[in-house]
Amino acid sequence: MPPDHPQWVIDARRAIGDRIRIRRIEIGWTQQRLYEAAGLPRNTLQRMEAGEEMKVSHLLRVADALRVHVRDLLG
Repeated sequence: MPPDHPQWVIDARRAIGDRIRIRRIEIGWTQQRLYEAAGLPRNTLQRMEAGEEMKVSHLLRVADALRVHVRDLLG
């Protein structure tokens, strides 16, 4: 991550990535199942779960695929 981001931003992204991964595992999905359901490239989902920078549109697609409200992923 770029060094110019405050730590709270980095921490928040990691927490979102953790919530995505936890929900995916709860419903028994692989990363492949989720990125296909969300219509995203594999590396995009991998970056999201790793807590790297993510677009709002990607987050909305993932939330929809996981059948949760985006606020549940945001915490």
